[in-house]
Amino acid sequence: MTNCHAPTVDHVGVKPIRLMGAHEIRVRLGGVSRQRAYQITSRADFPKPVADLAQGKVWATEDVEAWMRVHRRDIDEADD
Repeated sequence: MTNCHAPTVDHVGVKPIRLMGAHEIRVRLGGVSRQRAYQITSRADFPKPVADLAQGKVWATEDVEAWMRVHRRDIDEADD
């Protein structure tokens, strides 16, 4: 008798990948406009997207949140 089940992978200790799209980034930036989110995500120092899908780019949440911790004040001051 053959086993028809695919082998499983042991997920113990594997950290799930969390992703953010432009909408989630807009929300995390305090509800900025789509245009402003595009300007920010196009900056040379903003993390590179991990994929460019049909519905848009996606970024690693960890990378975006780390960038925001460093640059959030700069963004706020640019809006003034």
